[in-house]
Amino acid sequence: MDQSLYKDFITSRGFTYHYLFSAGDASKPVLLFLHGFPSTSYDWKHQVAFFKENGYPLIVPDMLGYGGTSKPVDPMQYRHRLLAQDILEILDAEKIMRVIAIGHDWGCVVTSRLADYYPDRCLAYGFLAAGYYPANHPLSYEAAMQLMKSMIGTELIGYWDFFAEDGADVKIDKNLESMYSLLYCADHDLWKDYMQPIGGLRSWVESNRTTAVGLYLTEEDQRIQKGELRKGGIAGPLCYYKVVRTSIMADDSKANPPKIMKVTKPVFFGGASKDYVCFSSMNLAGTKNNCEDTTAHVYDAGHWVQIEAKDEVNRDMLAWIQAVEIKTA
Repeated sequence: MDQSLYKDFITSRGFTYHYLFSAGDASKPVLLFLHGFPSTSYDWKHQVAFFKENGYPLIVPDMLGYGGTSKPVDPMQYRHRLLAQDILEILDAEKIMRVIAIGHDWGCVVTSRLADYYPDRCLAYGFLAAGYYPANHPLSYEAAMQLMKSMIGTELIGYWDFFAEDGADVKIDKNLESMYSLLYCADHDLWKDYMQPIGGLRSWVESNRTTAVGLYLTEEDQRIQKGELRKGGIAGPLCYYKVVRTSIMADDSKANPPKIMKVTKPVFFGGASKDYVCFSSMNLAGTKNNCEDTTAHVYDAGHWVQIEAKDEVNRDMLAWIQAVEIKTA
């Protein structure tokens, strides 16, 4: 990633955001890429190179808690509505009226909140690995875990329990190689035993177990990613789990209901057939249920689909974006 393209902006909440900005062709829509856990804007390097070459203007921030962006450790600061507000203020600073917002992992949640609270500022929405996530999700975390257990025999996202525990950041910072190797593992099936069930990730990290990292990441990728995590620590990023593991998000959504309840603008969903926490079938069904105009692809890849299946994802997103351009011309 070209560091000369990065800027810094201080939001009205007092947080500094570090973001890549590439002007591109003014006749093309601006593409906004929002990463998830435990990443930085670097995870979009394949998309940045591809869409920059195709002339698209780009905004790619380090999300709150990561990279060169501020890293508060109060979960209240990570309410999804406020994260979307931060992104909107960056767009305002760049005098950008509308974007195509594309998220991965927790970036999909922030993309969802842009759709809910600022529909007039987006032309379309892309969701990779995870799908559209409603602001008024009807189930509590505990109820969702019980439902998953009854449906598929496992809690599916049981690792959230560990990430939301007090002191988890200390354990992870101490055994960072252990957590990193599991999150980016070559053997996708490991997630079934160590990410899905409650207690699985805790046991993996506490025993400092490691495994081979997938070949989709180069040695340079790993050095950069782990370097950013070591430099910033994991306490801030874990707030993305604490804010939903508690009642903070549910309370905020009730107090500040979204403007829309159904997404009518074009949506791209890129699922991963080997993602064993964001099941592509479940996320696609939920997205289609809430989004009227959904284009879907499922790739033979794990959770980091924009990296592992970069060429296919870039090809399909480009075709979809070009179709959006025609629709919105």
